[in-house]
Amino acid sequence: METKDLGKTSTGMQANVAGLLSYLLGFITGIIFFVIEKDNKFVRFHAMQSMLAFGFLFVLQMILMFIPFIGWVLSPIVSIVGLILWIIMMIKAYQGEFFKLPIVGEIAEKQA
Repeated sequence: METKDLGKTSTGMQANVAGLLSYLLGFITGIIFFVIEKDNKFVRFHAMQSMLAFGFLFVLQMILMFIPFIGWVLSPIVSIVGLILWIIMMIKAYQGEFFKLPIVGEIAEKQA
């Protein structure tokens, strides 16, 4: 597979690898890459999308923990959805795609 030219990064690594790593530890690595990457829009987009998507899922999980029964039933479903999103977004970033989630992807694109 031929790698797309996604431009230079200020981190010195390939943009697709930095994009993938933006998702590795959820919103934590999203924050790290958003702060350290100053130049590359691709990496900044994926870092922001990681912060927003996994930050939202983290807050949602915290809220669900405090809701008896319904929250306890929905929490594992949210975890599975989060795992699936995590895998898909890392693969898409590595493939060099600007894969946008609904709502969150639009916000990330404007902020990148």
